[in-house]
Amino acid sequence: VQLQAFGGGLVQAGGSLRLSCAASERTFSSNVMGWFRQAPGKEREFVASIIWSGGSTYYADSVKGRFTISRDNAKKLGYLQMNTLKPEDTAVYYCAAGPSSRTMSYWGQGTLVTVSS
Repeated sequence: VQLQAFGGGLVQAGGSLRLSCAASERTFSSNVMGWFRQAPGKEREFVASIIWSGGSTYYADSVKGRFTISRDNAKKLGYLQMNTLKPEDTAVYYCAAGPSSRTMSYWGQGTLVTVSS
């Protein structure tokens, strides 16, 4: 398994969740780790990304100020801290890795986040 995402679940609106993504040695060597999500009936969309080295981060406008992406290089783990969750954040969240957020080579299996109103 190249990437494994976990930490999803059911949370009430306004609550928080932290997603984690475990990377293999191969995917850890990729330049970027990112999170994407796909809501029912919608296309997959970019959420956030981080450069493994250096730590530069990028966010979709819809999550800026609420979500924080981070990484622990020593453990080869990536995180997505999600605060002030809204029902519209309900989706399957995927972690991915690759040369850039637009060219992801590796994808995890997805973890479901459900935000109730």
